[in-house]
Amino acid sequence: MAHSHSHTHHHHTKNKKALLISFFIIASFVVVVFVGGLLTNSLTLLSDAGHMLSDALSLGIGLLAFKLGEKAVNSNMTFGYKRLEILAALFNGLLLIGIALVIIYEAFKRFANPEEISSLGMLAVAITGAIVNIIVAFILTRGDTSENINLRAAFMHVIGDLLGSVGAIIASILILLFGWSIADPLASLLISIIILRNGIEITTISFHILMEGIPMNMDVKKIRDALLNIQGVVGIHDFHVWSITSDFPTVSCHLEIVRNEHDKVIKDALKILHDEFHIEHATIQVERVSAQLEDYEHHRCNSYT
Repeated sequence: MAHSHSHTHHHHTKNKKALLISFFIIASFVVVVFVGGLLTNSLTLLSDAGHMLSDALSLGIGLLAFKLGEKAVNSNMTFGYKRLEILAALFNGLLLIGIALVIIYEAFKRFANPEEISSLGMLAVAITGAIVNIIVAFILTRGDTSENINLRAAFMHVIGDLLGSVGAIIASILILLFGWSIADPLASLLISIIILRNGIEITTISFHILMEGIPMNMDVKKIRDALLNIQGVVGIHDFHVWSITSDFPTVSCHLEIVRNEHDKVIKDALKILHDEFHIEHATIQVERVSAQLEDYEHHRCNSYT
């Protein structure tokens, strides 16, 4: 059966390029926001810098995962290093949760003792930050953010960042116009809640894939029914659907048949999986059962073994 790897390779190259450009932009800008936060004494900017640092790390890890994921399959790693991408995303999600908790703690400390903030400098840095994040978000959308978890994680980071910069702009205007110092810890608290939410979502998705869960956006019942509808198939068991990495769904199952049509059934099954469900990696075993079992198998085929 022919596999469409050129399409995957094209996506892969596009994703890597998007990550690389974004990494350089974000990494160089982290320093600007961090120094800006120190000079203006703004917790919002420091939390934004913390988020941007995690962005840079996330993009760096994503690039490393792509690079190692390209390494050839060997006798020890029959799937190569593709799962590194998921480990990178998991690390990324946990990092976000950690950063969010630190900012929440700092914000509550500032609520008790509001500090003097240089609002004009804060506004300038926040506006620049927002522009940088819009540019990076646009670059990342040129990649495949719907299918690739690493790219999606990076994109979610940047959107969180952009909201952070917007929060910093609003807070600095409130401080500038009304002298509301409380706006700074309040904005940083809101940013940290966004960071925390993103972190939990990325961690959950990564954990789901590592635990061999059903791939996202995939209807397992439909796959099962489609295989059972193949002419000559009377039963299915040992049916498993999982992901090796974010855009690598895999199926394995045993199909039961009553006539000697092994090759035809396998060919039909692989074609259905490929054409209808975009699954390129499947292991199908065909077993012959005696004709009198046909009715029994029809009843049995709806239950998992």
